[in-house]
Amino acid sequence: LLSLGFLEWNMVSSFRVSELQVLLGFAGRNKSGRKHELLLRALHLLRSGCSPAVQIKIKELYRRRYPRTFDGLQDLAALNCDSPVFHESKPMMNMQQPTPLMAPVHPDVQMKSLPFYDVLDVLIKPSSLGTHAGQRYHHEKYFIFALTPQQVREVCISRDFLPGGRRDYMVQIQLRFCLAETSCPQEDNFPNSLCIKVNGKLFPLPGYAPPPKNGVEQKRPGRPLNITSLVRLSSAVPNQIVVTWAPEIGKTYSMSVYLVRQLTSPLLLQRLRMKGIRNPDHSRALIKEKLTADPDSEIATTSLRVSLMCPLGKMRLTVPCRAVTCSHLQCFDAALYLQMNEKKPTWICPVCDKKATYESLIIDGLFMEILNDCTDVDEIKFQEDGTWCPMRPKKETLKVSSSCIPKIDLRQSAVVPPPETSSTKKGDVIDLTLESSSDDEEDSDPPLKKRCVYMSKAEEMHNKGFVY
Repeated sequence: LLSLGFLEWNMVSSFRVSELQVLLGFAGRNKSGRKHELLLRALHLLRSGCSPAVQIKIKELYRRRYPRTFDGLQDLAALNCDSPVFHESKPMMNMQQPTPLMAPVHPDVQMKSLPFYDVLDVLIKPSSLGTHAGQRYHHEKYFIFALTPQQVREVCISRDFLPGGRRDYMVQIQLRFCLAETSCPQEDNFPNSLCIKVNGKLFPLPGYAPPPKNGVEQKRPGRPLNITSLVRLSSAVPNQIVVTWAPEIGKTYSMSVYLVRQLTSPLLLQRLRMKGIRNPDHSRALIKEKLTADPDSEIATTSLRVSLMCPLGKMRLTVPCRAVTCSHLQCFDAALYLQMNEKKPTWICPVCDKKATYESLIIDGLFMEILNDCTDVDEIKFQEDGTWCPMRPKKETLKVSSSCIPKIDLRQSAVVPPPETSSTKKGDVIDLTLESSSDDEEDSDPPLKKRCVYMSKAEEMHNKGFVY
């Protein structure tokens, strides 16, 4: 691929169906099929080494279509001759429009790094999805790239079992889209009505996210696309990507292709450990700062309670971490956080719901000391001077006090009364009442007393707890 002339490659890539058919017919090749098939056939003709007559024919066809842009394309070739990968860029200059209408071929766009992927090589630099004069509603652009023998070998030997039991390549060809903005590294962002074909086969895109409000147009969540399954794993045949999209006013998108290695959450955890553990004194200083009395405030905070349980899994922390951008002391478990983002990458702090990217994570040395010293508590309290003490639960003392007094006494008095004692008590009550009552009440009171005292056992059990 490196031996191919950049000039001839871009000329052939800009040909229409009729020009491709003329070229293939001139070279004695099959000229039937769709445009992408004809284009791949013509590029393969260039790669296999074409005769000087075919090269002259290519220049003749190109000069016939773009009579005023031949010199401009030669200048473009001089600027990009060091690039091993080329893609279609249709010249848009003519006599009335001396300046190009399309966006820069390789804008100075940077994609945000993805924690679960290491970039091994750039197959297609970030390239603008520019607009063309003859396309009003849906725009289309062709991209060509080829793999080296070493890259093909890396992909083929990397097939392994991924989390979830499925088998896939760990070294992948990754397609990414973003806004063509150069102010800062860009996140993945799909154009509207995006359609992708790789080597003539339609690539399935992720589904639409639910709209945030009624009437708002649905948008696909931006993410990298693994197109390895549709790529020809051969260094002899180039690969073609056809991108179709709907333009948006004021927005230009960029596309790029990378050779990447997929990583796992245990490997990211190992890398996080290798970054080192933050000094415990840093956290102590943060505690003192939080508990320092504010002279303008009437309320002074003298202590701070922090849980040793992970807010994600509700289990005890094993690798306490948080983002340097977070202002809270509460930590979450690094292993569980990485596992959750491996399945669905959101990178949101479970404590404060703010961004907590992998690059900003740190392991807290003070919490590591606390977890090693206290194995039987789930909560601690920080003091003003940065010291801490365990918060032990008071449940045990409550259980003892509640089990000793009320329930046992009630059961003994209500369920196990000896019959002799109860009868004597009843007699005593009757005698005392009779002695203390007056002569006038002697006739009326005893029957009432007797009815109350000599009530049946069933009634006694039913009315226990009430005083008559």
